[in-house]
Amino acid sequence: MQAQVPVVARTALPASDAHSQPRSEGGDLEAPYPAFGCSIIPSIMVPEAKRAATILQWEEGGNTSCPLLFIQLNQLLSTPAGLEWREMSRWIKFEEKVEDGGDRWSTPHVPALTLHSLFQLRTCLQSGTMLLDLDASSFKEIIDEVLSGQSEEAELQPELRQRLAALLLRQPQHQPTTSPLQLLTELSLSPCQGKAKSWSEPGAQVSKTPLKEQLRNRFKKKIPQGAEAAHIAVGEVEFLEKPFTAFIRLRRGVALGSLAEVSLPSRFLFILLGPRAKVKAYHEVGRAMATLLTDELFQRVARQAEHQEDLIAGMEAFLDELTVLPPGKWDPSVRIPPPSCLPSPHRRPIMHSPNPQSHGHQDVAAAGDRAGLGHQCSTEELERTGRLFGGLLRDIRRKVPWYGSDFWDALHPQCLSAVLYIYLATVTNAITFGGMLGDATANMQGVLESFLGTAFAGSIFCLFSGQPLTILSSTGPVLVFERLLFSFSQDHSLDYLEFRLWIGLWVAFFGVVLVATEASHLVRYFTRFTEECFCALISLIFIYDSLKKMLSLADTFPINWQYRLDNVTSYSCVCNLSRPGHSSTGNDTLFTSPLAPQQPPAAPAGLSRTQCLHRGGHLMGSSCQYVPDVTLISFLLFGGTFLSCTALKRFRSSRYFPAGVRKLVSDFAIILAILASCAVDAALGLETPKLLVPSELKPTNPARGWIVFPFGANPWWVCLVSVVPAVLATILIFMDQQITAVILNRREYKLQKGAGFHLDLLCVSLLMVITSATGLPWYVSATVISLAHMESLRKESATSVPGVHPEFLGIREQRLTGLAVFILTGISVFMAPVLKHIPMPVLYGVFLHMGVAALNSIQLTDRVQLLLMPAKHQPDLSYLRHVPLHRVHLFTIIQLLCLALLWVLKSTTAAILFPVMLLALVGLRKGLERVFSLHDLGWLDGLLPGAAGREPEGTRPSRRKEEERNGEEVGDVGGTTRSRSRPRGCSGARATAGPGLSTPVDAGVAALPA
Repeated sequence: MQAQVPVVARTALPASDAHSQPRSEGGDLEAPYPAFGCSIIPSIMVPEAKRAATILQWEEGGNTSCPLLFIQLNQLLSTPAGLEWREMSRWIKFEEKVEDGGDRWSTPHVPALTLHSLFQLRTCLQSGTMLLDLDASSFKEIIDEVLSGQSEEAELQPELRQRLAALLLRQPQHQPTTSPLQLLTELSLSPCQGKAKSWSEPGAQVSKTPLKEQLRNRFKKKIPQGAEAAHIAVGEVEFLEKPFTAFIRLRRGVALGSLAEVSLPSRFLFILLGPRAKVKAYHEVGRAMATLLTDELFQRVARQAEHQEDLIAGMEAFLDELTVLPPGKWDPSVRIPPPSCLPSPHRRPIMHSPNPQSHGHQDVAAAGDRAGLGHQCSTEELERTGRLFGGLLRDIRRKVPWYGSDFWDALHPQCLSAVLYIYLATVTNAITFGGMLGDATANMQGVLESFLGTAFAGSIFCLFSGQPLTILSSTGPVLVFERLLFSFSQDHSLDYLEFRLWIGLWVAFFGVVLVATEASHLVRYFTRFTEECFCALISLIFIYDSLKKMLSLADTFPINWQYRLDNVTSYSCVCNLSRPGHSSTGNDTLFTSPLAPQQPPAAPAGLSRTQCLHRGGHLMGSSCQYVPDVTLISFLLFGGTFLSCTALKRFRSSRYFPAGVRKLVSDFAIILAILASCAVDAALGLETPKLLVPSELKPTNPARGWIVFPFGANPWWVCLVSVVPAVLATILIFMDQQITAVILNRREYKLQKGAGFHLDLLCVSLLMVITSATGLPWYVSATVISLAHMESLRKESATSVPGVHPEFLGIREQRLTGLAVFILTGISVFMAPVLKHIPMPVLYGVFLHMGVAALNSIQLTDRVQLLLMPAKHQPDLSYLRHVPLHRVHLFTIIQLLCLALLWVLKSTTAAILFPVMLLALVGLRKGLERVFSLHDLGWLDGLLPGAAGREPEGTRPSRRKEEERNGEEVGDVGGTTRSRSRPRGCSGARATAGPGLSTPVDAGVAALPA
């Protein structure tokens, strides 16, 4: 037996070139499509590949898109009742087979084809009947046209034609998609039934109207709107002496009754019947035809083809991009699962470049494109107008048309879960930072001020800001500045709030100046290096603070190390109400302890510890100082909340339950975790520390009021001296606000309503005036909570094609969730009776989850793991393919040193330099260009503006997007038909990835579309 080799079909059409090149007459067709005809030796494939390129290039002028194809393979089988058509496989993007026994569908997998079947299919298309743009309204009419349209040498005898027509018009037996509940019901009703229930009687003809089973088929929910069907029928018949082949393309989608498993308009049909041949020969040719139709490139050619040669050219282009795998190096029985992500649907990768110079700089070009990802926002939003407040006016004009939709877009159940989740996180943050501010400022700013300031500043920001998805909050860097400011005021006998008021006024003035001069365009220099250092710092602050608060519980609730189980009978506690020198007989009330055995009370009614002390008594006994192990249960609640949040968030990508249930659980993951932890705490009944919410609208420190006057306690020159710390505070506010804004407006979030850097900075600056005058905390964008807010509002495609993960559609952009969160935060002052039941360890667990989630979302975490990972176990990250490993480690170590320096500055007396260090990160990143090449920085970080222009000539940035983490998921494909006289078809703008990997099956040769 001749050895065969497996192959991998790869994509061929570069969409960027396809859009930019018009159809040429007699020009070089190979240049715009360098993937076609890549052989160094002329072959017969090159002209056909050029022909396919011509068709596709011509088609680019259209503005339509290709509809997704549902492809069904029916095979003719011999049964005791006679010949019967039975559904064997189906495709949308990946293949599903009917397993042996016919009672279930296989999991979606990448289809594998024998190379021999592709060659046989090409022969069938060359010699068979082909009808393009056929006008027909029923399946019977199609069969009549096919049988009457044969050539003279292939024409069948009238008797054979009748038998063949009767055979083709038989109703196929479909394999139904059964839910687990239906399957259990069928098994309970008929436990001995082993075969799938047929939809129709054997020998019945195809119905002209859909069967009710088709209309109720659950699989229809997984097929996107606008999809069309393709039918493939293969099999062996004894009365034929030579194969009968036909390929039909209908002019318009026609409903062919009960022919398909689901009721869809049909576009393509392929028929292959012939005499007895090798086992699975016809089946494999049918699978090859189905795989070709799932390829976007071939489907576009098939829709545009005017002659038989055009279709052959499309297949030759498919074959021209096969990569061979030697047999024996891969197990052909293994089904390759669908990849978690597919190449971008907007282009086909260039396999071979016709320009020898550009080939040498291919990686630099890709790095240049990746550099564009460092500027996550639209370049238009960051361009300077050269006019005072020009950027601000442009932000306002951009956001005003969306203002109404910012409210009605929030009318979705997902927004409710986002409000509850972010509300709890915001309340926790307000309490935590309020408590820290109270400790740092002698309660000049406390929990109440934190609640009121968060509610007021956040609500105003959500109503008028350019990016309302941002959550304002107190942050670690601002807390450090407040602590230093209070210490300076105490050391120099200055009134803290008055001094702080002048600093806030100067910061607001400088902020307005920055807005007027369009200084926000400097965020273009905030690359991944700066963003990740800042984001990692904030995430570590969240993690550190949550752990620090938990460890402090050991001091508040000490563990009872002296407890001995053997001495339990001696533990008791008595309330002594007698006065000194008076007998206590009859007046002592037993105060029972959990460690004491049950004893009858000495008084008619037992008194609690509080009642005893209130009546002037005192406690006597060996267990009076006993404290339950609150610390242990607090750590259990803390860890349980964190693990529950993490597990429930990951539940969305699990294999259990329908997608709707998984999505609902994932959206409400934080709420479910908090409710579960609260239920555990209530069941145990231990006095764990609960959420403390102020119940009165009085300043935390009675020595201060609600209005801070600019003149009074401090000398007049303080208003001038405060300019110096105000400059540092302005740097801190600007960096803190704008770095967070850059992170939130990344391109990968697919925001549609634009950013508002200048408008956001103006809002924060004006709020500084009000919060300073009322003695409330200063607020800027909170990175971690804002990222959690964005994550809770992710939109995904509702239709889940088998084998394809739901496509990320963007963020539900609106103002209502943030506004509701801050209104609830203000109302929380009056919700103390309800909120007091929430244990603080539970909220600290939420804090830890948010910090860890934000830390895991940055590339720095992956590169730190590479430091501890042997090379053979390292993941296949894209930057590892293009940058030497030691250079990756060097970049990571430099970034870690910067992060450590930021942490040290934040935690020591040198914290006054912290704002300057944030600004210095941008300059340090500029200095890295002397240590790393632009190529390396393009892959690891991103090129600064103007850096790409210094690359060698010929290294223009390509359009390849970043794929090192999750890649870009493929969306649905759509399209329309074309007429014979005026070709038009599916637009290449939506072209999805075509042929890709290949593996051996059966005889050892396979081609797998990506």
